[in-house]
Amino acid sequence: MTKISILVPVYNEELSIVETINKIKKILKKINFYSEIIIINDGSTDKTSEILEKVSSIKVINNPYNLGYGASLKKGLSVSSGEWIVITDADQTYPIEDIPKLLEFIPQYDMVVGARTGKIVKIPFIRRPAKWFIGKLANFVSGKKIDDINSGLRVFRSGKALEFFNLYPSGFSFTTTITLAFLTNDYTIKYIPINYFKREGKSSIKPIKDFIGFTTLIFRIIMNFKPLKFFFFPGFSLFVFGVIYGIYQIMSLPDGLGDLPPLAILTGIQIILMGFLAELIVKKKS
Repeated sequence: MTKISILVPVYNEELSIVETINKIKKILKKINFYSEIIIINDGSTDKTSEILEKVSSIKVINNPYNLGYGASLKKGLSVSSGEWIVITDADQTYPIEDIPKLLEFIPQYDMVVGARTGKIVKIPFIRRPAKWFIGKLANFVSGKKIDDINSGLRVFRSGKALEFFNLYPSGFSFTTTITLAFLTNDYTIKYIPINYFKREGKSSIKPIKDFIGFTTLIFRIIMNFKPLKFFFFPGFSLFVFGVIYGIYQIMSLPDGLGDLPPLAILTGIQIILMGFLAELIVKKKS
C-alpha cells in the first residue's frame, strides 16, 4: 500500500496547530494510505512547543531557532518515509479537507498542486502584484502555464523531490523552486482549484524582501535548468539592433557603417553562443 508523509512547518502557531493536526488525522482515517504526520517546529517562541508535546501519533522535529520555511520542509523531507509527500501550513489558510482531492491524481502525476483559484481567495492585496509578476516570469522560464507557483498545499513524489534537494532555499521560495525544478525537467504537474482563507495569527512573510528573493531565485533556476532562455533574448536583441542600425548607417550616413553595429552584432552572437554552451553543460550534467 502507498505511504504518504504529511509535512507541516510550524512557527508560533499556538492558536491553530491542534485544530490543524486534528483535521489531518480525521482525513487520514478516510483515505486508503499508510501515513505519517511530521510537524517541524521552527523555533517557535510561543506555546507551540508545549502544545506539541501533548499531541499523540505525530513525529515532531524541533529546530533550536528559526531556520525558515524551506529549511524546515527540507528537514521533514529528509526524515520522511513516504513515497509521496504532502505539505500544508498550520495557519488555517489552506483547506486541509481538500487533501483527498489532490491524492486522487497520484500516481498519474508527479506533483499535484492546490491552486488558489477557487471561489474564496484571501491573498493580501500587497502581495498580488509580486505574485503576478513572478508567475509571468515563471511561465516564461518553464514554457508552461503555471496556475499557482508557490501554493503551500501540494503532493509530490519524494524521490523526484530529493533530486533537487541542494537547490531548495531556506525561506519561502521552497515551493517556487520545486515547481520550476519539476517543470523544467518535464515532470508532470496537475493543478486543482482550492480556496484560500485569511490566516490565523501574524504572517512572517516580508513582501518586498521575499519578492526580491523570489525573483533572484527564478533567475537562478533559469541558469540551472534553462540557461539558453537567459542568454538568448539579450543576445538576439543586440544582434537585431546591430543589423538594423548598420543598415540605417549604410543607407543614411555619409561615413557609412560605423563601429557600433558590428560590435553589437558580434556581442549578440557571443552571448547566444554562451547560452548554447551553458545549455550543453546543463544537459551533460543531468
